[in-house]
This record gives sequence, structure tokens and C-alpha cells, in this order.
Amino acid sequence: GDAAILESSLRIPYRFFETVLPPLPAALQGRMNVIDHVRDMAAAGLHSNVRLLSSLLLTMSNNNPELFSPSQKYQLLVYHADSLFHDKEYRNAVSKYTMALQQKKALSKTSKVRPSTGNSASTPQSQCLPSEIEVKYKMAECYTMLKQDKDAIAILDGIPSRQRTPKINMMLANLYKKAGQERPSVTSYKEVLRQCPLALDAILGLLSLSVKGAEVASMTMNVIQTVPNLDWLSVWIKAYAFVHTGDNSRAINTICSLEKKSLLRDNVDLLGSLADLYFRAGDNKNSVLKFEQAQMLDPYLIKGMDVYGYLLAREGRLEDVENLGCRLFNISDQHAEPWVVSGCHSFYSKRYSRALYLGAKAIQLNSNSVQALLLKGAALRNMGRVQEAIIHFREAIRLAPCRLDCYEGLIECYLASNSIREAMVMANNVYKTLGANAQTLTLLATVCLEDPVTQEKAKTLLDKALTQRPDYIKAVVKKAELLSREQKYEDGIALLRNALANQSDCVLHRILGDFLVAVNEYQEAMDQYSIALSLDPNDQKSLEGMQKMEKEESPTDATQEEDVDDMEGSGEEGDLEGSDSEAAQWADQEQWFGMQ
Repeated sequence: GDAAILESSLRIPYRFFETVLPPLPAALQGRMNVIDHVRDMAAAGLHSNVRLLSSLLLTMSNNNPELFSPSQKYQLLVYHADSLFHDKEYRNAVSKYTMALQQKKALSKTSKVRPSTGNSASTPQSQCLPSEIEVKYKMAECYTMLKQDKDAIAILDGIPSRQRTPKINMMLANLYKKAGQERPSVTSYKEVLRQCPLALDAILGLLSLSVKGAEVASMTMNVIQTVPNLDWLSVWIKAYAFVHTGDNSRAINTICSLEKKSLLRDNVDLLGSLADLYFRAGDNKNSVLKFEQAQMLDPYLIKGMDVYGYLLAREGRLEDVENLGCRLFNISDQHAEPWVVSGCHSFYSKRYSRALYLGAKAIQLNSNSVQALLLKGAALRNMGRVQEAIIHFREAIRLAPCRLDCYEGLIECYLASNSIREAMVMANNVYKTLGANAQTLTLLATVCLEDPVTQEKAKTLLDKALTQRPDYIKAVVKKAELLSREQKYEDGIALLRNALANQSDCVLHRILGDFLVAVNEYQEAMDQYSIALSLDPNDQKSLEGMQKMEKEESPTDATQEEDVDDMEGSGEEGDLEGSDSEAAQWADQEQWFGMQ
């Protein structure tokens, strides 16, 4: 009796387990077959386990076709392909996805699913087959990773329009855009926006394809009016519409107005866009400042750091460039930016072969990297492979038709190969396309300076450029070059002093030093060379200018001149001829080094 009472007191109602303990997994309830196990492991992210088990099960199925039903084999193939995709074995994954689709096609033709013989009956869960649309999307992803964009487009094009999800339309839009098929790209981007009106990258895609900002804004008007705190979106669209039409000044002003709003202050993406716009407008100082500000807010920032590294390298800050490259490699070596930054360090260290390799590696990681194309093009040009360089600059222009530095690189190639006519045609096209601003005027003047017939036109263009922007360094440099040809050194000195009043630039200080030497102002010239070298210790021309002056002023030279006078008086000409020969040898070597 006591035992019965104790037993009854230990009994716990079943409802207690229902409320306190979670339900038992299906595996422990005995309702799962092996395919369900594979599916659950795939959902849990156990990709290596899925790969091993599905491989064994597929071999079993091949040896005994009756072991699994067609639907189960389809599932096995999909899950196996997914595990291969996760391991980045894209070609193998495509093969398995293709087999899965063939199995699905055979399955759809079979009205009655054959029961499996080696497993328990299929549950309703096992009949939830992987989506055929999702399989095709994964195949397209594999093709893009394999650089087979045509195959990716073909597989996605085969999906009926009504069945395309936003991510399928987004991938199609990007692929069409890359292939130069603008109309279907616009259609796909619009479809993304119809389904997801806050898809900002799709908005940028439309703006980059010359769709009017007002039309794009109209597609988001409903969500702006119904969702709170989105009043900034119309201004954001307006700003990037200016960006993609090349109106840098209005784009800068509009983004600045956004960035000043308290809710969007210190946004890294807006700061990065501002930095890039200042760079495009030729305002390198403000560009560097904005990049530094963005980098302080986000130490792991990668986007735009290739341009930042290029600007630092141009300023001669090679140690900073090297540190930036190391930091970016620590963040990720699977992006183009770290390779471009390291390439800029090599290029400005005159290691062109290494710069070429690093640029090629960056392009391999991201074929749309404009900065990588410019780096590789510049390296090829400096190595004398001008025709190959031209191909890269043209591709950069295709990707970024509003970036002037792409056209500058191509025009420099034309000038290097004495194709002045092609350079003039290109410069005129840029002038007409991007408008008459200080940068396009200077670019056109640069080409005009190469032809003696168009010297006066070059002078007029440079004067217009400097009227618009008196501090534009490239215009100042070209005007100084023109004044040097005309030997108007005093005018050149005045021009350079005026340009240096509000900024400090290595090239301007060096040219000012050259002009001061021409008017016998040696001490001040030495000061200017020193300032130039303090800004860029690797500036070879400033170093040569300073060394030349030091040789002229050295007392040893003065003593040698007196000795020469004595020798001339005494008629000892044999040693003098030897001195001339030695001097000629050094002059030849100096000329050779200057050509490198």
C-alpha cells in the first residue's frame, strides 16, 4: 500500500511535459526518412556534413535507381550542389544543379510519384521540394563567379517574368548593365523598385543608366509619403542624379545639405560620396579630408580607399600608403581596394612591373574596379606598352563616363604615341560632353600645347580655366609651362606665388624654384626646392634642382675653375681634354638617368 502511494505521488501529468519541455525532434519520434535528415542539416548550415552524406546517398541511388523516389533524388542533388556552392566549387555545383533540374523536369512529367523501397513513407515535409527558381538563381550565381555572364543571363532569362523575385531581377539588371544592354537593365531595375521601393542600389543603377531623377523619385513617392522619417530620400535621389550627370558642384552642395541634417550627420556612405566627388572635381585636399573623416568613423571601411590611397601616393606620402595597404589587407584580401593601394605604392616607387601585377590582381577580384583599370593602364603606359594601356583606359571610360581622370589617361597614351589628332578629338569630345569647366578646359589646353599651331588657343583655354578656378593646380602647371616656353619668368613667378598663397603643393614649389633659378634668385630657389622635398621626399626633379645648385655653389668647383684658368695660361691642354671627356661621360649618365 505504501509503495502504491509513493508511485502515484511521483506521477507527473503529461500536460506538464507539453508546457515545460519542447516537443521531441521528428528524428526521435520515428517519422523522418534520410532525406529529411539531409534537409535539416542543410537548414542548420552543416554544409560539410551534407556534402558527405548526400554524396554517399547519390552513389547508392546510382547503384539502385529504385532506392529513392524521383522527388527524393531531386532533393539530394540540390542539397549536394548547395554544399559544393558553399565550398566555392562553382563548376561542380553547376553540374549538380543541372542534373537536379533535369530530374525535376522528369518528375513534373510523372503524374504519380513512385514510392521508395528502402525508406519509410515520405512525410508531407519531404514533399516540400526545393524551389526550381531558387536552383536557377544559384546556378546564375555560380556562372557569375566563373565570369560566365552570358550563361548567367541565359539561365535567368529562362525564368518567366511573373516568377522572378526581386533578387533575380536585381541580378539580371546588373548583368544586363555590365553587358551594355541598357534597355532590359532599366526594365529589371524598375521591376525591383516596383516590388521593393526602398532598394537604393536599384535607384543608383537607374540613375547610372541616364534615367531622369524625377522619374526615379516618382517610383518612390508613395513610400515617402506613407513611411515616417523618409523625407530625406527625395533629396538623396536628387543628389545622386547630379552625380551621374557629372554635375559635381551641385552634387556636392546637395549631399552637404543632407550631411548637415542631424539625423544623417556622420554617415560614412555620404562622406565617402563627398570625398569621391571632391576628387572628381579636382579638389584633392577636401577629398583627402573627407576620406580621413569617414575612415575615423569606420576603421573597417574599404569602399573608396583605393582612391584615397591613390591621392596619398600622388602627394608623396608613400609610408602612409603602405600602412593603409597593410590595414586593408588585414580587413579583407578579397576586395580590389587593398591590391590597388599597394599597386599605387609600387607605381609611385617606380616599380611598374609590380604595379602591373597588383592592378591585374585587383581586376581579377573586381572587373568593375575603375581605379584598378587606371592603375594597370598607367603601369602599361610607363612600360611602353601603350596599345594595351589604351584598352584599359577605354574600359575605365565605359564604366565611369563622368570621371575625367579616365579620359586623361587615354589622352596621355595618345600623346605618348604621337597620336595628337586622336588626342585632340577625344579632348574636344570631353569638353562638349562634360561641359566647359576648369578641368575640361585644362585637358583641352594640354593637347593644344603639343602642337605649335594651337599655342595661342592653349593660352586662351588656360586663362579661362584659371578665371573659373585660380587654385586649380593642373591649370597653373600648364600655364607655367607655357610661360616658361615664352621665357616670361617674372609672370610665371607671380602666377605661382598667387597659386601657393592658399595651398602648398610639391610640383608648384618645384616649378617656382626653377623659375627663380632662371632669374638668378638662387637662395629663394633653394628654399622652394627644400619645401618641395619636405612635401614629397621622392620628388626626383626637386632633388636634381637642389643638387645642381649645390654643385654650382660648392667651393671645390670654384677652385677647379681657378685651376682650369691657370692651366689655360700655362698651355697644359692634355689634362684639360681629359677633364672634358670625363665631364661628357657624366653628362651622358645624367641624361640616361633622366630618361628612366
